[in-house]
This record gives sequence, structure tokens and C-alpha cells, in this order.
Amino acid sequence: MLKTNPDGVWMAQQARNLCMFFNDLPDRPKHLVWDRDTKSTAQFREILKSDGVEVVQTAVRAPNQNAYAERFVQTIKQECLDWLVVLGEKHLHYIIAEFVAYYHAERPSSALGSLPPFLAQPPDPVDCLEPKNAVCHERLGGLLNHYWRKAA
Repeated sequence: MLKTNPDGVWMAQQARNLCMFFNDLPDRPKHLVWDRDTKSTAQFREILKSDGVEVVQTAVRAPNQNAYAERFVQTIKQECLDWLVVLGEKHLHYIIAEFVAYYHAERPSSALGSLPPFLAQPPDPVDCLEPKNAVCHERLGGLLNHYWRKAA
């Protein structure tokens, strides 16, 4: 549950929830990179530390230390949220979940030659050009599309 004005008590509970989530992972994280937000209270950091997670704070006035997170926020805003009207908190969670699923598994990646991350090898380009061989999977009403070749 999101809170519009989180306080220290709420953040402590989130730290406990985070530790429970980490306990369910096969490879537990050892570090949590955190910016210098005032919500990172001593109690928050202590709860994580007691569970074996070191909270590493970014340097003062060093926005590039948080570049990956900032880039993802920019991407989701530009490619998704700027194009939709969010109708509430549940709707926002749904939109973000759909985008994250698309982002991690289906989006074309320039580092992979415009292939989605899950493809180990590129399909035969001739087969993909034939409309009868293509299948389209839409997300968010067609805002995000993913195409793949039909099974033979």
C-alpha cells in the first residue's frame, strides 16, 4: 500500500516487508543503494542491517550515481505514462506491472540488434516479413506491441 506522506514508522514497516521479500529470494541482495532522502531513517537502516543488508547512500549532489533508476523512470514516463490517463492507484499499479513485463521480456533492445531480451538467436527474417507468420501481443490497449513468429 502506498502512502502519500510516509513517516518513520511507515518506513520501518516497509523495511520489515522488504526483509521478508528478500528472505524468499534464492540470491538475497547484500546492498541496497539509497539516495539521501530523509525517509531513510536510522531505524529503517538498522532493520535492514540486522537482516544482513547494507544500506549504501549515494554521494551528495551526485545524480549520476542513481543513473539506472533515473533512466528507467524517464523511460516509463516517456514511453508509457505520458500517453495514458491514470484513473487511480490500482490503475497505476496495473500500468506499471504491464510496462515492467514488457520492458524486461518483450521490448526491442538495441544492444541485441533490436531483438527482445528473451530471444537467444534471431528468427529467419524472411519468415517474419510474412504477415501470415506474425502474431501480435498488445499491452495497454495497443500502446505496447510485441510481435513474434507463429509456431510451425
